[in-house]
Parts: sequence; structure tokens; C-alpha cells
Amino acid sequence: MPGTPLLMTFPVTATSHTLADYRARGGYATLAKVLREMEPQDVTKEVTASGLLGHGGAAFPVGRKWAVVHLNDNQPHYLCANADEGEPGTFKDRWILEHAPHLLLESMLISSYALQVRNAFVYIRGEFDLPYRRLAAAVEEAYAAGYFGERILASDFACDIVVYRGAGSYVCGEASGLITSIEGKRGYPRNRPPRLTVKGLYQRPTVINNVETLSNVTGIIANGAEAFKKVGVPKCPGTQLVSISGHINKPGVYEVEYGYPLKKFLYEDCGGILDGGQLKCIIPGGISTKVLTAAECEPLTYDKASLEGAGSSLGSGGMIVIAEGTCMVRLLQVMLRFYHHESCGQCTPCREGMGWMHRIIDRIVAGEGRREDIEMLYRISHANDGTTICGMGDAAGYATVGILNKYRDEFEYWIEHGRSRFGGNLEGALHA
Repeated sequence: MPGTPLLMTFPVTATSHTLADYRARGGYATLAKVLREMEPQDVTKEVTASGLLGHGGAAFPVGRKWAVVHLNDNQPHYLCANADEGEPGTFKDRWILEHAPHLLLESMLISSYALQVRNAFVYIRGEFDLPYRRLAAAVEEAYAAGYFGERILASDFACDIVVYRGAGSYVCGEASGLITSIEGKRGYPRNRPPRLTVKGLYQRPTVINNVETLSNVTGIIANGAEAFKKVGVPKCPGTQLVSISGHINKPGVYEVEYGYPLKKFLYEDCGGILDGGQLKCIIPGGISTKVLTAAECEPLTYDKASLEGAGSSLGSGGMIVIAEGTCMVRLLQVMLRFYHHESCGQCTPCREGMGWMHRIIDRIVAGEGRREDIEMLYRISHANDGTTICGMGDAAGYATVGILNKYRDEFEYWIEHGRSRFGGNLEGALHA
């Protein structure tokens, strides 16, 4: 792993997911320290001081989100771990659930103590099998050991946890859609304000963080905020788990220190482009982030400011590497098929716009495209920007505009010749 690992401080073994292995590495000692020595507000202050940013896509400061919850307000508070990892190209939370579920659980207990949460939830993607079984087994072990329930570690702190399986909706990875699903309703996102930290689950204050974000809490409290800030860059401290896939020789999950050279990560740590090919572009943080060309990647470091300065973002840590010879028309077709399929249908711009964009790109690929189709894709993308309850309409537009801006010539070629410039048939258009 590049950089100094703060999240994964123990090697993965065949039994690293078990309570015995986790305790052998000092697991749950930090929880005991918190219950013995710290007040709830002290935990939030330490997390705030660390500068920890959310790892689910928005990169919002975690301490600022937590600070909105008023302690001792005589209301129930809720904590939800978002394990509905449905962004194409992203699989780093799944890695934590499979190999370090107790790290998540201890961090959730510490976070629940800080936020005065009595009932916590993990909302896990319904398609996850091994991650669900590993997490469910870890919850059973933790209950049996007295880490959940009443009077945890002989203190006055009590907390229960529910692992809630979703039904496969991409939109339920959005925080308010997740809450609606837990409440037993159709997983529609909600209009805001009010914020979920004010009125969330069951209309009570609710904090939702993704799995990786919460898993950092134990290390921050154990080692202190200053130790956390020594890794990474000042405005983006710590590390990020990056799930890298596509045309890369060594795909997988890597822990990358913020500020690490992107070129070094791709060519040294991940072994370079598959089969000795040349890099065409990357999608840095899941398909909802804009593509970056090989030339744009050259000077970048892996951190929020660097990627945003290049016109993209960290996103959810799902990096997809795309080699020269890949048809971007076909790539966009695959992406728009996904967005159309996953639209929940609540908002008219998204419901109608996703289908419209999908039909246009299908028509282009079928050899029946028109020159005005490119401008229409732009117009629909801009019409969806900021007009939907959740960010799905925006995300599809960002992805579409990002590809069109940089590879418009490929779309124009297909419209003019009725085929991809990379192959004479549909099967040959997408680089192997």
C-alpha cells in the first residue's frame, strides 16, 4: 500500500474478520478507553480536529456533520453506516466488511457514544453475500462479548445495532433514500431542508456516514487527531481506500495517502496499463465523476484539491482505468443504460431524461445517429443539473458532459460513418 496506512493497521489473514483476531491486535481497547476517559463531546472534538472528510463521495467534513446533532435534547438519535456500495467501479467498503467488520463495529460504537445514539444501523447492499455473512457473524460475536446491549463494558452506555439488507436499488445509497428504505417505504430520496441531522430516520436527528469514513474513527481516537493529520495533505488528511479496476495490471483495493502522485500510483503500485497499452483516461471516483485524460493525470496528486482543480473529484474511491483503443461512445452507452435502469422515477427530469439519453445513445450506436443528438445530450444533461431531489440526475449529466467534452470527435465519427472508429461492429468497439 502506498503511504502510511491508518485505516488497515493489521494484515489480512483467513481469520482477520473474527473477534479473536481483532482483539489480538488491540481491538475494542479504544472503545474501553472512550467509555472510561472521555465525554461524548470530547470524541466529536477529536474527530473534528482530525479534519476527517467523508469517503462516500461528497468529502464533507465529518466533525461538522456530527456537530449539528444537539446532545441532551431529549430526542432519540440514530447512526447509520451506509454499506450500500452500488457505484460502478467502487468495491472498497466491501473489502472492509469482508476483512475487518469489527473495525467498523468498534468505530460505530465510539461514534454512537459521541452522538448519544441508542440504536444504530448498517444498511448493506442486498446483493452482498460474503460481506453480509461476515458482518452478521461479527455482530453476533460482539453481542456475545458484551460490546452491544445494555451497560457495555460495565458502563452506563447502551447501544444496539441492526444490519438491514437493501433490495438492490442504487438510489438507496443516497442518504435520504437509505433512510426511507429502513422505514419500510419505497426508497425515494427526500427533499431537504431539513437536514437529516435535524430530521432524519423516523424524523429524528440522524448521522449517516459511509463504511470507510466510520472505520477511521477508532484509529483517530486511539492515536489522536494530530497523528492522523501527519498523513496526507493539510486540507485533505489521512488516506483513502481506492478500488481500481479496468485496463490495469494489478486491480484491487489500495490504501493511498492523500497527496500521493497519481502517475506513480498507476504505473508503479498498480503495474501500469494492461498488456503494455497506453493510458487513454481514468474515471477517478466511480462513474459519477468526470473522466480525466492521460495528459491531465500526469501532474496530479491523489487528493481533493488536485482532482477538483482538474475538473473531477475523489468521488467514492472507485477508479476505472481506460486504455487507448476503448470506444468512449460504447462506454457512455453502458453508463447511461445503468442510470436509466436505476432511476427511481420520482423526479420527472431524471425519470424522463435518463430514458431519453439512453435512447439517443442507443440510436447512435445502432448507426442511426443524427448530428443534433450530441447537442441534445448536452441539453438534457444541463436540464437535469440541480432539478432532481437527489444527485443522480446531476451525476449522469456530469458523466455525459465530461465524456462529450473530451471525446466529441468519436461521437461525430460514429454518427457520420455508422460505426466506431475502433471497430466495424459492436462487439469490436469496446477494447478488450
